[in-house]
Amino acid sequence: MVLFLDLLRSVIYGVIEGITEWLPISSTGHMILAEQVLKFSFSAEFMEMFRVVIQLGAILAVVVMYFKKLWPFCVDNGRDSGLAKHVRWPVMRLWFKIIVACLPAAVLGLALDDWIDAHFYNSVVVAVMLIVYGIAFILIERRPRVPTTTKLSRITYRQALIVGAWQVLALIPGTSRSGSTIIGGLLCGMSRACASQFTFFLAIP
Repeated sequence: MVLFLDLLRSVIYGVIEGITEWLPISSTGHMILAEQVLKFSFSAEFMEMFRVVIQLGAILAVVVMYFKKLWPFCVDNGRDSGLAKHVRWPVMRLWFKIIVACLPAAVLGLALDDWIDAHFYNSVVVAVMLIVYGIAFILIERRPRVPTTTKLSRITYRQALIVGAWQVLALIPGTSRSGSTIIGGLLCGMSRACASQFTFFLAIP
């Protein structure tokens, strides 16, 4: 009976993750809140691992959906010779920018992981951050602006680094990774569509 209930809770948990992963509302934060209600019988260590693994499906969905746009290799690009002729350079440059954008969160995340777990992984922090980012989105959306970057190929390394700096905020539970990076993209001149798509790709690494 306990196993059946845990399986049922896992299904509900998966639905919550699937809905919240690509909306700017913090999937991790909602999973932490869901754990307060669902009351799994698993250990804290298992749930920490489970929160990570369960997001794999959502990430794979992006990989499958955008595979042709993200795959940097080809049979022949018609211009270069040798190994270079099998590389789609616009896509490769996009990957370089994605890597640049991932560096700030990767460095700080590795350095502060245990401290963040100890101080921020609780429902109070999650609730506060969900409210803060909800207000931030309302304010930014109401701000008049003219985007200067409307295509992924036009994103600069400076913009990628700025978006990466905003992604650092997502280390705090309740802070949506997609939400913080979209806000960063909008503030540095990207259009909503461009910032959203870059955010999708940024989730893969």
